Amino acid sequence: MSGSGAPTITVDGSGLRVAIVAASWHTTVMDGLVAGAERALHESGVEDWRTVRVPGSFELPVAAARLAEDHDAVVALGVVIRGGTPHFDYVCQAATLGLTDVSVRTGTPVGLGVLTCDTEEQALDRAGLPGSAEDRGHEAATAALATAQVLCHAP
Repeated sequence: MSGSGAPTITVDGSGLRVAIVAASWHTTVMDGLVAGAERALHESGVEDWRTVRVPGSFELPVAAARLAEDHDAVVALGVVIRGGTPHFDYVCQAATLGLTDVSVRTGTPVGLGVLTCDTEEQALDRAGLPGSAEDRGHEAATAALATAQVLCHAP
């Protein structure tokens, strides 16, 4: 299981302003990821957040860059499922490198919740839905909050 060895992280997100940016493809998976991220924010005491949707995972970096300007953390959620063309590789690489660039360039933590799966079943198993083995939306939000908390208290 890819989630084995994951740390247990408890975060106090009170006072943080957070944005969730989510792709629209694969509605069931995306709805699970968004619900998991929103649940993590609520559990962490975040009261000020907004959720926006973009067409697909390729569009996540540009939206995250704009949202990073006035938020303490951004949670980027998407899913790309391998098909029969190299499109999968290009979109996955563009989304990952783009989101990394946003985080490093702006200094705003970006929680990476982009699933890159071979099958829809793998995506459903990571979407935080009833019966899913993992909750990647919750994990991405928690990682973004924990990093924001560290940066807010860094010297």
